[in-house]
Amino acid sequence: MTRKEELEQNPRLQEELRRMANGEHYDAHTPEMRAWRDEVKKLLRRLNITEYHEESMAAVTRELLPNSAPDVFVEPPFYCDYGSRIFAGEGVFVNFGCTVLDGGGVYIGRKTLIAPNVCIYTSEHPVDADERAVWENCRPVHIGERCWIGGNVTICPGVTIGDRTVIGAGSVVIRDIPSDCVAAGNPCKVVKRLKQDQT
Repeated sequence: MTRKEELEQNPRLQEELRRMANGEHYDAHTPEMRAWRDEVKKLLRRLNITEYHEESMAAVTRELLPNSAPDVFVEPPFYCDYGSRIFAGEGVFVNFGCTVLDGGGVYIGRKTLIAPNVCIYTSEHPVDADERAVWENCRPVHIGERCWIGGNVTICPGVTIGDRTVIGAGSVVIRDIPSDCVAAGNPCKVVKRLKQDQT
């Protein structure tokens, strides 16, 4: 039995993962949760040192992102907490240097393009320092189909970005952005509405 298979059968791990996925308070620092993320780091290391054209790159991507479409392409280096909480549709492209804290679930629609150094966060921490030492929670991020997320964009927990929307480089997205627009800034706001094919 592999270490990952052993961990999968651990009741305490399963309870923390369940709480995390449901947006409840959970403890990310239990030995089991740390061990689980260590297994993900092994996959990330394999992905991030794999030569571009090797067939093993596609295989390790599928192992790291088991709930994403098989043709999702991730340019190394790439970083995430769990990988299994990323749900990316067909034709999604993730460019160099992206970081995804995916505990709460990150849902990316088909044919969306994500530029270099994008950060997507689902994890939240209490403002109170004593509480922050004990627990955290997550809120999911939803990115629609055929979007373009510009370089160095930060997407915060709980945000939904509509279909076919463009997020300008360097933006910090702290609230929902509708479909069919260009949005930019810190905080990110709609700057232009787009009339485009919605199929």
